[in-house]
Amino acid sequence: MSTVAVTDATFDEEVKNADVPVVVDFWAEWCGPCKQIGPALEELAAEYDGKIKVAKVDVDQNPDTAAAMGVRGIPALFIFKDGQVVSNRAGAAPKAALKGWIDESI
Repeated sequence: MSTVAVTDATFDEEVKNADVPVVVDFWAEWCGPCKQIGPALEELAAEYDGKIKVAKVDVDQNPDTAAAMGVRGIPALFIFKDGQVVSNRAGAAPKAALKGWIDESI
């Protein structure tokens, strides 16, 4: 499965009510580090197919969710499990670091 685009309107349904853990990437089109980690997140979404969901929230198009989550810089990554945040991190990281973070969080 590839990443899922999530909006302010679909955040609760796609993330908080998901039946698997969800990695949420708050990003924007103009953000260089966001573009750096995009391919790694796509690969991780495929590798973890059925085990996790990777959701992407464009902060320019969906400012309400970003504000509610306290996002001040991007990329900002959160892991939700059973509707609750279990871990978060900011900034770009290599795929191996993201995979390790996901593994220890889920």
